[in-house]
Parts: sequence; structure tokens; C-alpha cells
Amino acid sequence: MKNLLFVLSGPSGVGKGVIAKKIIERNKNVKLSISCTTRESRKGEVNGNHYFFISKKEFESRIEKGEFLEYSKHFENYYGTPKDFVLKELEQNDVLLEIDVNGGLNVKNSYKDALLIMVLPPSIEELKNRLLKRHTETEEQIEKRLSRLEYELDKKDQYDYVVINDTIENAVEQIENILKKEKNK
Repeated sequence: MKNLLFVLSGPSGVGKGVIAKKIIERNKNVKLSISCTTRESRKGEVNGNHYFFISKKEFESRIEKGEFLEYSKHFENYYGTPKDFVLKELEQNDVLLEIDVNGGLNVKNSYKDALLIMVLPPSIEELKNRLLKRHTETEEQIEKRLSRLEYELDKKDQYDYVVINDTIENAVEQIENILKKEKNK
């Protein structure tokens, strides 16, 4: 069986991080790719574990050298997937990328076998409630993230699968079933 590179994308607050963590806990052959970012770390985040927190200057240098599988800039910060990490991990494991919609599409452009899975909330109201419960952003930042929702929804047809995160357990089971199906092709 081939190893899969699969992408989880979706709006901020939809639960991608929790879903990714559960998939990794339950599937020892799945490794999470660690992205680089220029944003400040949030409380409890560890450099090299949650993200590689680097300067804008270093990030731009890595772009010039072609060291990212994909990268994007949104909310005034860069985010990118280190190419060498992913390709090395794929030799032994499935690799999960938890990245934004544009990043997912960029990965598909550069790695045709990538599997794109979009995670969506059961409703916009539920998404707003989840963002508020995180207590990591101001009301203005939450509104900015919600304003991006329509754009992200417009991209769902370019994804291989769409999973509604009504409950974490249901979403994880759906994604695990997708992965089994794809590995057996």
C-alpha cells in the first residue's frame, strides 16, 4: 500500500486541530507535518511541536530557495509546509497537513497524489460559537475569520472530500474511512 499525503482544510475554529490530533493518536502510521509560520505563538504552543516559529526574513529566504511544498500569507503572517520534511516522512508514513484552503490547493498542484479533505461546521452560528469558546482572538479577529468563510466554501468543489464536523468522533470516523478507501485503491 502506498503512503498518503492528505490535507485537512477548513475555516478557523471548525475543529481541524482536534480532528488531526485524534487521527494521529488512533493511527500510528500517520504523522503530522509541522508548518512554519511568522505569527506569534499562542499560549501553550511549543516551537518545533505546534509550528516552527520563524522570522519574516527567514521565511522569505526559504521561499526564494524553494523550500516549501506550499506557503501562503494571510492575516499578515506567512504559513508554509517544509517540503523536505513531508517527502522524508512519506517514505515511511502517511502525512497529514492541517493547512488553509489555498495551501491545500497549492499542495495538489505540486503533488498530484495529495488527497484533499475539507472540514466544515454544521452551521455558521456553531462556527462562531467555537471561535468564541477558544478565547484566543478578539471579536474583530473573529469577524475577520468569519468573513473568509464564503471564500473557503467556494473552494469545496475542488476538494476530493467534504466532512461536516458535527461531532469530533463522527468527523474522525469519516476521515479514517476515507483514508482506508484511498489506501485500498
